[in-house]
Amino acid sequence: MLRSEKERVVAELAERLRSTETLMVADYRGLSMPEIEELRSRLLEAGARFTVVKNSLTKLAAEQAGSEQVLELIEGPTAIAFLEADGDPVAVAKVLNETARAHDVLVIRGGILDGSVVADAEIKRLAALPPVDVLRAQVVGALSAPMAALVGVFSAPMRDFVGVLQARIDQLEAQGEATTPEPADESEPAGSETAEEEPTDGEES
Repeated sequence: MLRSEKERVVAELAERLRSTETLMVADYRGLSMPEIEELRSRLLEAGARFTVVKNSLTKLAAEQAGSEQVLELIEGPTAIAFLEADGDPVAVAKVLNETARAHDVLVIRGGILDGSVVADAEIKRLAALPPVDVLRAQVVGALSAPMAALVGVFSAPMRDFVGVLQARIDQLEAQGEATTPEPADESEPAGSETAEEEPTDGEES
């Protein structure tokens, strides 16, 4: 690659790093060119551009863009999925996770979600969620909060949004377990009668 071409690639990559709030990084070694092209097409449908660039150029671009967070994720052959403004981070995470499981060679390293560095485990957790539009619909049904609070949730970053939803789901599950009646004791002799006691504080009826 000519020096002028390298400078152009670095400049374009640096600009993309500056302007993208959400991206996901993966080690693509072991994927064939047809597999990479298939992955690129699927990610494009989900709203992300899959970029494979030499590590040396990626590091130069990250330094130019002041993206030290990205430098932490670059080790070995690296590809970056840059989310577009209308991209779905859940769908992008699903595509990467499905490819990693299907080919057993793609390794998700982590990424940046709404400007914050996340580990590979958080990308995989994101991949397990329903699509964003379904998540928002679930919030409407799950959150018993004033409209102002709902507006705050909808305007929150994706990472915070997922955290709020998961916390509410955990709370509802805990409440369900606490209020589940215990099964009756079937070992009691038929026809026996026991006096009912008023439940005290802390006991379940």
